[in-house]
Amino acid sequence: MYKLYARPGWGSALTEAQLAWYGLDYQVEDVDDLFASAAAREKLSSINPLAQLPTLILPDGRVMTESAAITLHLADVTGSIDLVPAPAEARRPEFLRWLIFLVANVYPTFTYMDDPARFVSVEAAQQPFADSVGAYRERLWTQVEANTGSPWFLGERFSALDIYLAVMTRWTPRRVWFAEHRPQLHAIALRTDAEPRLAAVWRRNFSDA
Repeated sequence: MYKLYARPGWGSALTEAQLAWYGLDYQVEDVDDLFASAAAREKLSSINPLAQLPTLILPDGRVMTESAAITLHLADVTGSIDLVPAPAEARRPEFLRWLIFLVANVYPTFTYMDDPARFVSVEAAQQPFADSVGAYRERLWTQVEANTGSPWFLGERFSALDIYLAVMTRWTPRRVWFAEHRPQLHAIALRTDAEPRLAAVWRRNFSDA
Protein backbone atom coordinates (compact mmCIF):
# COMPACT_ATOMS: atom_id res chain seq x y z
CA MET A 1 0.00 0.00 0.00
CA TYR A 2 1.10 3.54 -0.75
CA LYS A 3 1.02 6.19 1.97
CA LEU A 4 0.59 9.77 0.86
CA TYR A 5 1.32 12.65 3.19
CA ALA A 6 -1.15 15.29 2.12
CA ARG A 7 -3.09 18.42 2.88
CA PRO A 8 -6.36 19.11 1.06
CA GLY A 9 -5.85 21.47 -1.86
CA TRP A 10 -2.04 21.40 -1.72
CA GLY A 11 0.39 19.84 -4.17
CA SER A 12 -0.34 16.40 -2.77
CA ALA A 13 -3.59 16.54 -4.75
CA LEU A 14 -1.52 16.01 -7.89
CA THR A 15 -0.32 12.63 -6.64
CA GLU A 16 -3.59 11.68 -4.96
CA ALA A 17 -5.43 12.13 -8.26
CA GLN A 18 -3.00 9.82 -10.05
CA LEU A 19 -3.15 7.15 -7.36
CA ALA A 20 -6.93 7.21 -7.65
CA TRP A 21 -6.85 7.20 -11.44
CA TYR A 22 -4.73 4.05 -11.52
CA GLY A 23 -6.82 2.38 -8.84
CA LEU A 24 -3.81 1.84 -6.59
CA ASP A 25 -4.22 0.93 -2.93
CA TYR A 26 -3.25 3.95 -0.85
CA GLN A 27 -3.94 5.73 2.39
CA VAL A 28 -3.76 9.44 3.09
CA GLU A 29 -1.96 10.87 6.11
CA ASP A 30 -3.18 14.44 6.42
CA VAL A 31 -0.72 16.98 7.79
CA ASP A 32 -1.36 20.39 9.30
CA ASP A 33 -0.51 23.65 7.57
CA LEU A 34 3.24 23.44 7.04
CA PHE A 35 3.56 27.23 6.97
CA ALA A 36 1.74 27.71 10.26
CA SER A 37 2.75 24.65 12.28
CA ALA A 38 6.32 24.04 13.39
CA ALA A 39 5.23 20.65 14.73
CA ALA A 40 3.89 19.63 11.33
CA ARG A 41 7.13 20.71 9.63
CA GLU A 42 9.22 18.82 12.16
CA LYS A 43 7.16 15.65 11.77
CA LEU A 44 7.30 15.67 7.98
CA SER A 45 10.97 16.68 7.82
CA SER A 46 11.89 13.39 9.49
CA ILE A 47 10.66 11.74 6.28
CA ASN A 48 11.26 14.51 3.73
CA PRO A 49 13.91 17.00 4.93
CA LEU A 50 12.34 19.80 2.85
CA ALA A 51 8.98 19.21 4.58
CA GLN A 52 7.14 19.55 1.29
CA LEU A 53 4.14 17.89 -0.27
CA PRO A 54 3.64 15.54 -1.95
CA THR A 55 5.62 13.02 0.04
CA LEU A 56 4.83 9.44 -0.93
CA ILE A 57 5.85 6.25 0.87
CA LEU A 58 6.10 3.37 -1.59
CA PRO A 59 4.81 -0.10 -0.69
CA ASP A 60 8.38 -1.23 0.04
CA GLY A 61 8.90 1.66 2.46
CA ARG A 62 11.05 3.89 0.26
CA VAL A 63 10.29 7.61 0.15
CA MET A 64 9.46 9.47 -3.05
CA THR A 65 9.17 13.23 -3.38
CA GLU A 66 8.89 15.61 -6.35
CA SER A 67 5.58 15.36 -8.14
CA ALA A 68 7.04 14.91 -11.62
CA ALA A 69 9.21 12.01 -10.47
CA ILE A 70 6.18 10.44 -8.81
CA THR A 71 4.16 10.94 -12.01
CA LEU A 72 6.71 9.05 -14.07
CA HIS A 73 7.21 6.37 -11.42
CA LEU A 74 3.52 5.55 -11.10
CA ALA A 75 3.23 5.20 -14.86
CA ASP A 76 6.20 2.83 -14.81
CA VAL A 77 4.98 0.61 -11.99
CA THR A 78 1.46 0.34 -13.38
CA GLY A 79 2.62 -0.21 -16.94
CA SER A 80 -0.07 2.24 -17.98
CA ILE A 81 0.10 4.91 -20.67
CA ASP A 82 -3.13 6.54 -19.50
CA LEU A 83 -1.44 9.57 -17.98
CA VAL A 84 2.10 9.44 -19.40
CA PRO A 85 2.69 8.85 -23.13
CA ALA A 86 4.80 5.81 -23.94
CA PRO A 87 8.41 6.43 -25.06
CA ALA A 88 7.51 5.75 -28.69
CA GLU A 89 4.49 8.07 -28.73
CA ALA A 90 4.88 11.23 -30.79
CA ARG A 91 3.55 13.31 -27.88
CA ARG A 92 6.11 12.01 -25.39
CA PRO A 93 8.73 14.80 -25.81
CA GLU A 94 6.02 17.47 -25.58
CA PHE A 95 4.61 15.84 -22.45
CA LEU A 96 8.01 15.70 -20.77
CA ARG A 97 8.80 19.29 -21.70
CA TRP A 98 5.65 20.72 -20.18
CA LEU A 99 5.60 18.44 -17.16
CA ILE A 100 9.05 19.71 -16.20
CA PHE A 101 8.13 23.28 -17.17
CA LEU A 102 5.22 23.22 -14.73
CA VAL A 103 7.24 21.83 -11.84
CA ALA A 104 10.49 23.69 -12.50
CA ASN A 105 9.09 27.10 -13.43
CA VAL A 106 5.46 27.61 -12.42
CA TYR A 107 5.32 25.52 -9.25
CA PRO A 108 8.24 27.30 -7.50
CA THR A 109 6.43 30.63 -7.73
CA PHE A 110 4.01 29.32 -5.11
CA THR A 111 6.91 28.33 -2.88
CA TYR A 112 8.31 31.86 -3.12
CA MET A 113 5.02 33.71 -2.85
CA ASP A 114 3.27 31.72 -0.15
CA ASP A 115 5.87 32.67 2.45
CA PRO A 116 8.14 35.47 1.14
CA ALA A 117 9.83 35.82 4.53
CA ARG A 118 11.67 32.57 3.87
CA PHE A 119 13.50 34.24 0.98
CA VAL A 120 13.46 38.00 1.73
CA SER A 121 14.62 39.05 5.19
CA VAL A 122 13.70 42.74 4.89
CA GLU A 123 10.04 42.96 5.82
CA ALA A 124 9.35 46.04 3.70
CA ALA A 125 10.60 44.19 0.62
CA GLN A 126 8.50 41.06 1.10
CA GLN A 127 5.28 42.30 -0.48
CA PRO A 128 7.01 43.84 -3.53
CA PHE A 129 8.86 40.55 -3.94
CA ALA A 130 5.58 38.61 -3.78
CA ASP A 131 3.97 40.97 -6.29
CA SER A 132 6.88 40.52 -8.70
CA VAL A 133 6.68 36.75 -8.39
CA GLY A 134 2.93 36.87 -9.03
CA ALA A 135 3.43 38.92 -12.19
CA TYR A 136 6.15 36.54 -13.35
CA ARG A 137 3.82 33.58 -12.79
CA GLU A 138 1.17 35.19 -14.98
CA ARG A 139 3.74 35.52 -17.76
CA LEU A 140 4.60 31.84 -17.38
CA TRP A 141 0.92 30.92 -17.72
CA THR A 142 0.87 32.95 -20.94
CA GLN A 143 3.58 30.69 -22.32
CA VAL A 144 1.73 27.56 -21.22
CA GLU A 145 -1.52 28.78 -22.78
CA ALA A 146 0.24 29.48 -26.08
CA ASN A 147 1.25 25.82 -26.30
CA THR A 148 -2.05 24.30 -25.21
CA GLY A 149 -4.04 21.92 -27.39
CA SER A 150 -7.74 21.09 -27.31
CA PRO A 151 -9.72 19.49 -25.78
CA TRP A 152 -6.72 18.45 -23.64
CA PHE A 153 -3.27 19.93 -23.26
CA LEU A 154 -1.86 17.36 -25.69
CA GLY A 155 -4.80 17.68 -28.07
CA GLU A 156 -6.96 14.56 -28.26
CA ARG A 157 -4.86 12.77 -25.65
CA PHE A 158 -5.65 13.07 -21.94
CA SER A 159 -2.58 13.05 -19.69
CA ALA A 160 -1.22 13.95 -16.28
CA LEU A 161 -0.70 17.50 -17.60
CA ASP A 162 -4.46 17.96 -17.46
CA ILE A 163 -4.47 16.87 -13.82
CA TYR A 164 -1.75 19.42 -13.09
CA LEU A 165 -3.83 22.14 -14.71
CA ALA A 166 -6.97 21.15 -12.80
CA VAL A 167 -5.08 21.48 -9.51
CA MET A 168 -2.80 24.45 -10.21
CA THR A 169 -5.52 26.66 -11.70
CA ARG A 170 -7.29 26.45 -8.33
CA TRP A 171 -4.31 28.20 -6.73
CA THR A 172 -3.58 31.93 -6.94
CA PRO A 173 -4.63 33.74 -9.11
CA ARG A 174 -7.45 31.13 -9.13
CA ARG A 175 -10.09 30.01 -11.58
CA VAL A 176 -11.86 33.35 -12.06
CA TRP A 177 -8.61 34.87 -13.33
CA PHE A 178 -7.98 31.92 -15.64
CA ALA A 179 -11.50 32.12 -17.05
CA GLU A 180 -10.86 35.74 -18.04
CA HIS A 181 -7.18 35.71 -18.99
CA ARG A 182 -6.23 32.10 -19.89
CA PRO A 183 -9.48 30.58 -21.20
CA GLN A 184 -7.91 27.53 -22.84
CA LEU A 185 -6.27 26.45 -19.58
CA HIS A 186 -9.53 27.13 -17.75
CA ALA A 187 -11.47 24.97 -20.22
CA ILE A 188 -9.06 22.07 -19.78
CA ALA A 189 -9.32 22.38 -15.99
CA LEU A 190 -13.12 22.21 -16.16
CA ARG A 191 -13.03 19.12 -18.37
CA THR A 192 -10.64 17.45 -15.94
CA ASP A 193 -12.90 18.39 -13.04
CA ALA A 194 -15.63 16.39 -14.75
CA GLU A 195 -13.62 13.16 -15.04
CA PRO A 196 -15.61 10.60 -12.98
CA ARG A 197 -12.50 8.72 -11.85
CA LEU A 198 -11.25 11.85 -10.12
CA ALA A 199 -14.50 13.07 -8.55
CA ALA A 200 -13.77 11.75 -5.05
CA VAL A 201 -10.29 13.30 -5.05
CA TRP A 202 -11.64 16.70 -6.06
CA ARG A 203 -14.31 16.55 -3.36
CA ARG A 204 -11.72 15.73 -0.70
CA ASN A 205 -9.34 18.46 -1.76
CA PHE A 206 -11.49 21.35 -2.90
CA SER A 207 -14.58 22.72 -1.21
CA ASP A 208 -16.10 23.92 -4.49
CA ALA A 209 -15.86 20.49 -6.17
